[in-house]
Amino acid sequence: MKLMDCTLRDGANVVGKGFSKELTVMMIEGLIKSGVTTIEMGNALGIGAYEGQNSVAPLTDNEYLDVAQPYLPRAEIGMFIGVRNAVPKYIDLAASRGLHFLRVGANAGDGDSAIEGIKYVKKKGLFCRYSLMKGYILSAKELAAEAAKLEAAGLDEITIMDSAGTMTPEQVGEYVSEMAGKIKIPVAFHGHNNLGLSAANAIAAERAGAGVLDCGLMGMARSAGNLATELALAIMNRRGVRTGADFYTLLHFIDEELAPAMARHNYHAAITPVDLVYGLAGCHSSFAKLFEDAAKRHGVDLYRLIMEVSAIDQKAPSAELIDKIACDIKGGN
Repeated sequence: MKLMDCTLRDGANVVGKGFSKELTVMMIEGLIKSGVTTIEMGNALGIGAYEGQNSVAPLTDNEYLDVAQPYLPRAEIGMFIGVRNAVPKYIDLAASRGLHFLRVGANAGDGDSAIEGIKYVKKKGLFCRYSLMKGYILSAKELAAEAAKLEAAGLDEITIMDSAGTMTPEQVGEYVSEMAGKIKIPVAFHGHNNLGLSAANAIAAERAGAGVLDCGLMGMARSAGNLATELALAIMNRRGVRTGADFYTLLHFIDEELAPAMARHNYHAAITPVDLVYGLAGCHSSFAKLFEDAAKRHGVDLYRLIMEVSAIDQKAPSAELIDKIACDIKGGN
């Protein structure tokens, strides 16, 4: 399963229409270090929106592209492009600056208006993704038929967007299954959390054949937010689905760098890294002090300690067991 991190695009809605250079660099570096290397960045409304739609962000498109340059050899970095801006001027700019992909976006049912843009993205040698925004406004069969038409235009990957966070797991499963059976290119799912179902919908999408999940660090995105990147990773780990990302590295990046930075913008994640670990491990948080004291005393990773002890005893881990596992971790066992 590929995780497509959209924090630096959709997540920018929590601060306006884009992140500062400093936050952009911090997040790109944190994601790459954590093994999350498919990254959508730039203006929240996509390339061309600063100029064409008065979507004023801290940086222009060219300035965001400048920031991306050192990281292009290390990650698959691209930008969103709304269908009205999917014209040679902006596609040429993306290609000239070495972006790996553009993701054309249009409302479900408006695919015909995007075909020329898709063809031009491919002509310029970029990987072309496509977002079926508000995918729920069509039936599963209608949306799959539109996906097949876009695939025929040369599309490389297509995303079902639950733009209002209104879809249920049963509905997501139906839509993904119908589309995956109709086309050969990968199907992705982008879920907002307005009904609190983004995690359940991600599981449904994976079960039904989706190959990509959109997500945002700390759940950052427009409205009620997206599936949190760290939560997506935890869920896929729990299900035995490989993502190539490093869970502990990602959590420590959030704890030590990103969460303090976002607190200055009055943004806080609904689920903290430590609570996520307790859930993944099946560990009751009433044992928190025992774990924290042992991790500090032995100088070992708290999250790893919780996970390894809980693999042995989820019911009532003793101080002795916690201490023993902490010693084993420290000793490299």
